Parts: sequence; structure tokens; C-alpha cells
Amino acid sequence: MSEAVREAPKKQRPQFRNIHVTDLGNYRMTLASTVSILHRISGFIMFAALPVILYMLQQSLLSEDSFKYFAGIMSHPLAKLVTIGLLWGYFHHFCAGVRHLFMDLHMGIEKDSARQSAASVLVISLLLTFVTALKLFGVF
Repeated sequence: MSEAVREAPKKQRPQFRNIHVTDLGNYRMTLASTVSILHRISGFIMFAALPVILYMLQQSLLSEDSFKYFAGIMSHPLAKLVTIGLLWGYFHHFCAGVRHLFMDLHMGIEKDSARQSAASVLVISLLLTFVTALKLFGVF
């Protein structure tokens, strides 16, 4: 080996460690990681809202008067916005879950196809939410 090769300075390789909360501003999230984090958030939202939804369903089924009472609550625009948020959580969680199932089968795990499927999850879940919101607000 020549002297030039022996004495060439070794290039410092980057070290990857767990990031700290203070590093979050410098960390660049990929589309796939954003979809994965939103999948967890939407799952938590649905889990946390489930007791309230089941209680409202139980109370609305007690009598015709209680149904009219909860129907009146749901006709308020703020209640409709909360419902749209919950619907987005469901649609996103469902679409991202299907994506994760395919990836568990080692389908679409290449970088380009994973990016494309992540974008598809975002577009499809937002499109389904938009169409449902139009229906909820009585556009059609």
C-alpha cells in the first residue's frame, strides 16, 4: 500500500443516535414517517373518543325524546366539526392500517413505492373526509 493511501485522513461517518426533544426542530420527517405518526395519533383519538361515542349512542337509543335531543346536539356546526375530525381519524387509521398490512407482507417496502403509498394514504383519507363532510353539511 502506498504512503498516500495509508496517510489519507479517514472520512468521519455520521453517527445516528436517538433524537432528543430539542432536536425535533432540526429533524426532517419523511412522508412515510408522518403517515405512521398520524396513524398512531388517529388510533389514540378513536380510542379516547370511544367511551363518549358509546355513551351518546346508548343514551340516544333510550327513547325518541333522547334521540331528538342528541340529534339536536349533532346539528350544531361545532359538533359537526368534531365529527369530521373523528371521521378523518377513522379514515386515516383505516387507510394507513391497510398500508401497514401490505408492508408486513413485504409489498411496497422499497423507498419509492413506500413514499407513493404514504402519499396515497394522505390523499385518500382526506378525500373521503371531504366527501363525508359535504354529506354531513347537506351539500348533497
